Amino acid sequence: MIGQKLLFSGLRTSASRWINRLNEGINGRGQASFSSCSPKVCIVGSGPAGFYTAHHVIKARQDAEVDIYERLPVPFGLVRFGVAPDHPEVKNVINTFTQTAKHSRCNFYGNINVGKDVSVEELQQAYHAVVLSYGAEDNRKMGIPGEDLAGVYSAKDFVGWYNGLPSCQKLNPDLSCDTAVILGQGNVALDVARILLSPINILKKTDITQPALEALEKSQVRRVLIVGRRGPIQIACTIKELREMAKLPGTRPEMLAADFDGITEALKNVPRPRKRLTELLLKTALEVPNEEEQERRSKASRVWAFQFFRSPVEVLASPDKTRTAGIRLAVNRLEGSGERAQAVLTGELEDVPCGLIISSIGYKSTLIDPSVPFDSHKAIVPNINGRVQQVAGLYCSGWLKTGPTGVIATTMNNSFDTAKSLLDDMASGTVDLSASKAGFHSITGLLEKRGVKPVLFSDWEKIDKKILTVQEMLQVVHK
Repeated sequence: MIGQKLLFSGLRTSASRWINRLNEGINGRGQASFSSCSPKVCIVGSGPAGFYTAHHVIKARQDAEVDIYERLPVPFGLVRFGVAPDHPEVKNVINTFTQTAKHSRCNFYGNINVGKDVSVEELQQAYHAVVLSYGAEDNRKMGIPGEDLAGVYSAKDFVGWYNGLPSCQKLNPDLSCDTAVILGQGNVALDVARILLSPINILKKTDITQPALEALEKSQVRRVLIVGRRGPIQIACTIKELREMAKLPGTRPEMLAADFDGITEALKNVPRPRKRLTELLLKTALEVPNEEEQERRSKASRVWAFQFFRSPVEVLASPDKTRTAGIRLAVNRLEGSGERAQAVLTGELEDVPCGLIISSIGYKSTLIDPSVPFDSHKAIVPNINGRVQQVAGLYCSGWLKTGPTGVIATTMNNSFDTAKSLLDDMASGTVDLSASKAGFHSITGLLEKRGVKPVLFSDWEKIDKKILTVQEMLQVVHK
């Protein structure tokens, strides 16, 4: 999610607006005189980008047939596995995606690993157009000594663990330490901090997995530091996430007053949304609370804090070198101002003892098939308005198209723009609809030969109860 901006951690914003826009339908852009051959479109990836793209194509072309391929047996990507379990309203968009999946001209095929079980070239032969929407599934590495020690996790994996992502169920994080350090200050970082510090009676009311709930009930973590390389004006979270953190029962903030020197004066020149966010941060960190808030904080048994102007340089090992015992941070200063301010090392170092480190510095996309152009530096498929460069009939949407940035509304607009490019190409003849394409019917034989059993959407509905391993899911479907 995987961000950060995944990510997706800012998914809370305007949930009803996204659903309303979808349900209102499309305005007809891309509508064309239809050929006698039904356009067959394949979408790789069943997260928000994939479903938004499918929805737009189905609405805009009344003869289009869309097949959605997914590596896991389950759909919905980061909406299912990347959103915090105490944010159920964000997951309401799944209801709209379900409507798309059950549309008469849409099919979901899970448990198909494109690039391994079937190639992109084979999909291109079977479909008039292929849209890659498989997101950013890999972790960005910190690139510092010690980051592979036990006790160091990516936020993507940690979030996947408490959300039931099959590949993360063996994570078993050690929560026996007093202090946890989260690297990154986006919404995902705050989601993780909130889950680590939330009273267990609150977590019990969410759809968090039972193993995670049991582990958090025994957790000894009482202090969470949320570390960023720049300052309060550059913090990457949203105001809703910060407000939730400030009001989290049983916790109190403890921040360094020196980190906020000059911030009030600097706020005169920043945009209003950024100003409101920073003012709330200032109030939370420095303002003397009212009597009720003072009493709440005095009873708090857990502490959280933003630490600014710090960059990780080394994970410190325990005496036996088997696990983390702390993190060494470089102290920064800023050059420039506002969003463009750059963190510059001062030469000063600072060691923070901790037993748990969670890196929340972002996700990145990976190349799944050598036939697809890929910019390894930007970790995206090179494209113009979603059209993959130099490959006719191949498109991309979502984070694979732009990098891991924005919230779900951003992904929706991004995907609609890709769908419009595809529809325009169908209308202009750039995508040749004169040839008949067999779609999934021609892929079925390949999958059978390779021992791959697809999971249909109706199959998925049988396993939609937080079964945690792929093997368990497939046993339910194929028994």
